Amino acid sequence: MTSIKKLLGGSLLALAVLTQSAHAADKTAPILFGDITWESGSLITEILRTIVEKGYGYPTDKLPGSTVSLEAALAKNDIQVIGEEWAGRSPAWVKAESEGKVYGLGNIVKGATEGWYVPEFVIKGDAARGIKPLAPDLKSVADLPKYKDVFKDPESPNQGRFLNSPSGWTSEIVNTQKLKAYKLTDSYVNFRTGSGAALDAEVSSSIRRGQPVLFYYWSPTPLLGRFKLIKLQEPPFNEAAWKSLSDASNPNPIGSASLAAHLAIGVSEPFHKQYPELVAFFEKVDLPIDQLNKTLGEMSEKRQEPAAVAKSFLKDHPEIWSAWVPADVAKKVTAGL
Repeated sequence: MTSIKKLLGGSLLALAVLTQSAHAADKTAPILFGDITWESGSLITEILRTIVEKGYGYPTDKLPGSTVSLEAALAKNDIQVIGEEWAGRSPAWVKAESEGKVYGLGNIVKGATEGWYVPEFVIKGDAARGIKPLAPDLKSVADLPKYKDVFKDPESPNQGRFLNSPSGWTSEIVNTQKLKAYKLTDSYVNFRTGSGAALDAEVSSSIRRGQPVLFYYWSPTPLLGRFKLIKLQEPPFNEAAWKSLSDASNPNPIGSASLAAHLAIGVSEPFHKQYPELVAFFEKVDLPIDQLNKTLGEMSEKRQEPAAVAKSFLKDHPEIWSAWVPADVAKKVTAGL
């Protein structure tokens, strides 16, 4: 199975490379977007693709991959756009940006955040559900060792379970380093879910059953729009500490809150030159986080496809997106919907 996946991934990337000659000659080849696997990234990608296709008349397509592989593909122009790039997070992105190979456009979701969370009822209880507080004094990551039994790992009962990001995400590296920095590797199992959807399902299921769960998460997401969660305190952000956390090979990481979130639209350098009108559009994208979380929550609850939700969002909220594009483009989008 692994070899098949590698072959398929290689074939897709090879196909992407072949399309670049067409891109150099004209604008008829599809603009390749990274096929992001988490909900907000998937929805934002489809919103952007719909506007690009309906409003500007350019064909688009998607190329699947992990965060790390998509960033590498963007730097090589094997893809042209990453719809939700947490700019400045990974060493690969920082290096590619410093070399002028990629650009992070706009500030597309203000107020985005990430961290380690627990359901509110773990700390405060929930009288309506008959749930008593299980960790009433839990406030920060420093308190976690004494609550390992609350978050007991079913496969390793003498340890707690921390739900990390899927392997291949930049945040998975950071969280793994944080477990070392906070000296939690003996008391907690570093459990990686297979995908963003699997992480969401595991957390949602635990909360619905009234079971304690400790997990990494971020906003914008459906989860933060649906459940009452509490983010655990971490040491204040420190730049040197962050470098040690984002470097998987660093043997002595230092604990720190994560780098302040800057969500941008990542584009390749050739795309930046070839599509100035789309660059101008991307730089103006601004999705209100409360509305986005609500939309994502509904998408998750109803199990809707991101492409369909994107079209509904564009129909229902022209007051948001029409400010991103010229009036004639907005009319074409509306007509196309």
